[in-house]
Amino acid sequence: MSDQMSDQPQDNPFWSPAVARLQPYVPGEQPKTTARLIKLNTNESPYPPSPRAQAVLGEAGLASHLRLYPDPESTELRETIAEQFALKPEQVFVGNGSDEVLAHAFYSFFKRPEPLLYPDITYSFYPVYCQFYEIEARTLPLRDDFSIAVEDYAIDGAGGVIIPNPNAPTGRYLPLAEIEKLLQLHSERVVVIDEAYIDFGGESAAALIDRYPNLLVIHTLSKSHALAGLRLGYAMGQAHLIEALNRAKNSFNSYPIDGIAQKVATAAIADREWLTDNCAKVIATREYTVAALGEMGFDIVPSTANFIFAKPPKVSAEELFTTLRERNIIVRYFNKPRISEYLRISIGTDEEMEALVSACREIL
Repeated sequence: MSDQMSDQPQDNPFWSPAVARLQPYVPGEQPKTTARLIKLNTNESPYPPSPRAQAVLGEAGLASHLRLYPDPESTELRETIAEQFALKPEQVFVGNGSDEVLAHAFYSFFKRPEPLLYPDITYSFYPVYCQFYEIEARTLPLRDDFSIAVEDYAIDGAGGVIIPNPNAPTGRYLPLAEIEKLLQLHSERVVVIDEAYIDFGGESAAALIDRYPNLLVIHTLSKSHALAGLRLGYAMGQAHLIEALNRAKNSFNSYPIDGIAQKVATAAIADREWLTDNCAKVIATREYTVAALGEMGFDIVPSTANFIFAKPPKVSAEELFTTLRERNIIVRYFNKPRISEYLRISIGTDEEMEALVSACREIL
């Protein structure tokens, strides 16, 4: 897909030189109407959020609170998150989506003379943050099977490390034992584990927080909690790391989480039974999709996320992407080195994935 910002003039006299140099992140297509579309391109949940979260929106008198500023510390929400992970509230930071949390983490921990390390195939916002904050980066190649080789990160003089786990857009998961090796390799610098998709089959590194003072774990409510429209993310780490994030946040925006979002998020996170059931449904549909596409000859990277990364047989990824789009099925195509022959396909409902499988059979 083309860069949506490419038509912007680069020599506008009203722009600062810094903003003229920026190459912004381009999100997945968000059509104005989805009436006839099967939308499998942005890893959103195919199901509504927790009934407890939905009930909050119907509470009488909720709107009357909008005249007041929200709790700048998001106290109840942080307490609820801490309880779920056997942490203390001072070990939790919340932000307006995990992207904002990541932005504060880049500024707080990686704005150093030494280079930040991350994989060459990964979340494409990372190089954007590096450019925005003028952070030097060094990318390390994934193996041929798209797995992360932790031994490659044994580099002296690094300014920190960030990896998504499971990785995006590949979906590959790095076991906790490998995460520990990474933490030990860089014990003097912060290691950020971006766990946007961890609930779909992985084990969170949050269990390691009390043992590693250099570990920061970041989660989002956009995927497994089905709250992408709420914009809520959070970080977990030892208190000294959370204090750094608070210093950055309070120097930028002391009230990033509105009062309604705090209440909805608190209810959603407390509903662990719903979360478990929702993720189990997505995992089951993912495994059906992997098996069905595999029978057609797709080369599929092992996934522990709510999407799969698949190389189609017989036709190019770009051709299949275009043909599916003509049939009102949207998946994600990345025209980038090493991955241009793969499609990232979000997991939808059973009916949506059956429609995708049927369309692929007809096309191939």
